Amino acid sequence: MKKRKKIKLLIVAGTRPNFIKTAPIVRAIKSNQKLHPILVHTGQHYDEEMSSVFLKELKIVLPCIHLGINKGSHASQTAQIMKKFEKIAISSKPDMVVVFGDVNSTLACALVASKLQIPLAHVEAGLRSYDKKMPEEINRILTDHVSDLLFTPIEKANFNLKKENIPINKIKYVGDVMADNFIYQFKKYKKNRNKIRYNSKKYAVMTLHRAENVDSREILSKIIKAANLIADKIPVYFPIHPRTSKKILEFKLKLNENIKAIKPLGYIEFLNLWSRASFVLTDSGGLQIETSIANIPCIIFRKSTERKILLTKGTSTLVGIDPKKLQDQVKKIMSGKYKKTQKLPFCDGRASERIVKEIVKYFNR
Repeated sequence: MKKRKKIKLLIVAGTRPNFIKTAPIVRAIKSNQKLHPILVHTGQHYDEEMSSVFLKELKIVLPCIHLGINKGSHASQTAQIMKKFEKIAISSKPDMVVVFGDVNSTLACALVASKLQIPLAHVEAGLRSYDKKMPEEINRILTDHVSDLLFTPIEKANFNLKKENIPINKIKYVGDVMADNFIYQFKKYKKNRNKIRYNSKKYAVMTLHRAENVDSREILSKIIKAANLIADKIPVYFPIHPRTSKKILEFKLKLNENIKAIKPLGYIEFLNLWSRASFVLTDSGGLQIETSIANIPCIIFRKSTERKILLTKGTSTLVGIDPKKLQDQVKKIMSGKYKKTQKLPFCDGRASERIVKEIVKYFNR
């Protein structure tokens, strides 16, 4: 009897959040002899601290194809990725392409797979902020509509997809892979937690990277002004994204001396920093999940979020760029009156196992 060949997967990643989501799936794949994974690193995050360090720390050890894409507008970056990924997809003949989240790499490779009629799996499907000014919202909607397997992290995502007439048989509610990685890494990290210390006993952590926040002089100025007011009350560590650093210099914005701007950190050192913080200020989607699991207050510099459940059951609060809302939330935190995380049913640490199982089942139909 002829032995069935392994299922070849092209796993696409290009940004820090993508690498975090990839790590638990790689662990699950390695325990399954039916799959042959190859990582396609698009290069969307070109900085060493934004990509290679994460690959090493998260132990994502796979045959890897580098596309070498980096700077450029949304259109330019997406087009470059499509052209290079098409050549890879044609020459490697994968059985399936796996994409994550909502970045330009996600949409670019999803479109190529769809046009070449290669089955496409979208991890973290169905999330909606309902704010089409966000490039990520466009990316996630279009990717969902060309995918063959849609792996949803929360039940509300299933509802969103059904409302958009996505066939039910394509939708697979598996849970959140970001939670998988955090639960796994936090257990390991606890053993070495005291190796890295920060000067202040009480401090906040801030991250800022989204285009709608940092590319506008008016909006970035308001966020920095609000953060400066907070820094009068508590020191703020600010691992600064290259894009954000460039814009702060370009707009000639001043940081409060209590805002400690530092270079981007690797996953473990950043985990060590924010998990000890009194609260986190961010526009990141991934940090919303991790802070809720860890029960750390998370204040979000956005008007909407694709993870609305974390506003009610987690520690996330939207403040947009309103200094008063921000200060009100910080006051609650400092007085001990801030909300606590409730049970999050989609964060059981086994989403990746379910994803691998569904991929194998797809080819055994």
